[in-house]
Amino acid sequence: MPSLRQLFADHGTLLVLDAASACVQVGVLPADGPPTWAESAEESGVGLFRCLEELEVTPDRAGAFVFCDGPGSVLGIRTVAMALRTWNVLSPRPVYAYHSLALVAHALNHPSSNVIADARRESWHCCSVASPLRRVAASALAGELVMPEGFRHWSTLPAGVTRTPYVLADLLPAVANHDLFRATDAPDAFLHEEPSYVTWTPQIHRAPAR
Repeated sequence: MPSLRQLFADHGTLLVLDAASACVQVGVLPADGPPTWAESAEESGVGLFRCLEELEVTPDRAGAFVFCDGPGSVLGIRTVAMALRTWNVLSPRPVYAYHSLALVAHALNHPSSNVIADARRESWHCCSVASPLRRVAASALAGELVMPEGFRHWSTLPAGVTRTPYVLADLLPAVANHDLFRATDAPDAFLHEEPSYVTWTPQIHRAPAR
């Protein structure tokens, strides 16, 4: 997997899109100048385009797209993924995905910290510098627990969890040399495993036999 520095070398200007938290973040990262960022608290379908308008940038300016595929707001992530797929029909460009929790874990660089986000049904997404993203039961969480700000949760927060800022303008420079970015031809929300479906055989309803 390439690092952010390698993406600059290969593609020049990067357009970063992240709707994993309650705040949509969009950044234009040129290879030879300072980055510019915009953020929006509006729902992702509106906030994404508000940010592009504020930055006065169109997708065709990017040499490659970089986006967060999760964990986080599934609706926000899929909204960004849909936009990327649409833009790439019009003008194909490379797309790279990263995990929100891995980004935070490597930026903090605390070996004892586990960065978590709610996975529902009493389980949590969990990632650390030493361990890749995984899903664990609430009862199995251990060590120092950190949760990014702006990430919603439905389960009760584990005891002792602390919050940490989720600000890409600060996080990305801290991991510029880390291999955290994956090329993808089909942008979508991250899943730990593909969904499985149970087959159902329809039957005609009949009155019970007497």
